[in-house]
Amino acid sequence: MWLLVLALVADTVHTFSLALSPAESLEVSVTGTGDPVVLVPGLFGSAFGYRAVTPLLTGAGYRAIVVEPLGIGGSARPEHADYSLTAQADRIAAALDRLSVRQAIVVAHSLGASMAFRLAYRRPDLVAGIVSLDGGPAEAATSRAFRRAMKLAPWIKLFGGVKLVRKKIRGQLIRASGDSSWVSEEVVDGYTAGAAHDLDATLRAFLAMAERREPERLRPHLAEVQCPVRLLLGTATHEGGISPEEVGVLAALLPVFVVDSVPGAGHFIHEEQPAVVLAAVRRFRTPSGPLPRASQGGYNSPRHDQSHVADPGPRRRGG
Repeated sequence: MWLLVLALVADTVHTFSLALSPAESLEVSVTGTGDPVVLVPGLFGSAFGYRAVTPLLTGAGYRAIVVEPLGIGGSARPEHADYSLTAQADRIAAALDRLSVRQAIVVAHSLGASMAFRLAYRRPDLVAGIVSLDGGPAEAATSRAFRRAMKLAPWIKLFGGVKLVRKKIRGQLIRASGDSSWVSEEVVDGYTAGAAHDLDATLRAFLAMAERREPERLRPHLAEVQCPVRLLLGTATHEGGISPEEVGVLAALLPVFVVDSVPGAGHFIHEEQPAVVLAAVRRFRTPSGPLPRASQGGYNSPRHDQSHVADPGPRRRGG
């Protein structure tokens, strides 16, 4: 009887808004029991994007904690907040402090990986390891293309509003995937739910992200990330994701760094092959010991885990 009760509790997802200040609150989802795994979505993600990974983690005996950064997913979108990646990392740290989480494995997608690297050197007590899902050492919350697009933000509502956003997001998900069969209408609904709830606030928050500059650069601090980092790279041709130059930066500067190639996957590895994410998390507690120290010679230098190694091949299409 008690085993059944514990199983039901472990499968229950607790989603709540964690207020960090009067204007700033983060959406947090917690499920399962055991060692903590903190999942951080990218710019257009949310807890919804980890819906296939979370049950795998809890089934394997982990406590899965999704923290949606400010302006992302269901979190608040204050217009005048500090949306720098450094500030986002500090907010994630504050959320983990409130949850009494220490030494978590952090799984971060795309832009979320840059937040995770910052979290690791600023608060090493919180991070036992990082699984980066096609995310690199970004030095800004938005790309140049995104900043150019945001100049058209006042026209988005006039030319279709949420319908236009849905169309753009759907196209982006497809182009970024190796196998886009997961991109259904229901999935598009999930990825656009935050924007659809308050499109005006979303656009204002994105404008603030586009204009914000980082108080300090990440690259000079990468050597301070003492926890092991495992980068998952989809080998299918796809749009977006970490560049070879950025992989080289991580290999040269991170003390402990491993690359796993994921055959057939694109940018959304957690959507296309969620079991690979669980396997990467599990490797942090393998009885064989810690990950090896990375070589210091660029893109081809990091050790590849042979269970996932494949020829990376062409990874990008489009502009």
